[in-house]
Amino acid sequence: MSDTFYVLNGPNLNLLGVREPHLYGSTTLREIEAQCLEVAQSLGFACEFRQTNHEGVMVDWVQEAREKAAALVINPAGLSFRSIPLLDALKTLDQPIAEVHLTNIHRRDALYQTSLVSLAATGVICGFGPFGYEMALRAVARRLAK
Repeated sequence: MSDTFYVLNGPNLNLLGVREPHLYGSTTLREIEAQCLEVAQSLGFACEFRQTNHEGVMVDWVQEAREKAAALVINPAGLSFRSIPLLDALKTLDQPIAEVHLTNIHRRDALYQTSLVSLAATGVICGFGPFGYEMALRAVARRLAK
């Protein structure tokens, strides 16, 4: 088994801290990355942390994770709601998949309430801001320990 968690982030998450802080808060993606690296290490795993604004790149990374990751944590952002190619790629993984959203998507506008990614995810964490990433890492580590 691999000793690496993949943490993949979708479109516009590179703008965390400045994009709609009333929704997403002031924490930057770089700060979330530092937190993820620290938590993964404390759990005995490495962490491959990435962000892209491009659907095809995300699909490529999911396919890479299929071969190289112990588990996948993904915040697909806007790809959550319309990306069939991402869903299809995620369905090929045997590893635990934790879907993370900073906001509670179920309290948002109808457009943001139904995530296709959830159809492939082992579990979903939403509404806890940046702490959701830590929750996801701990959850997949616990799942792997079973």
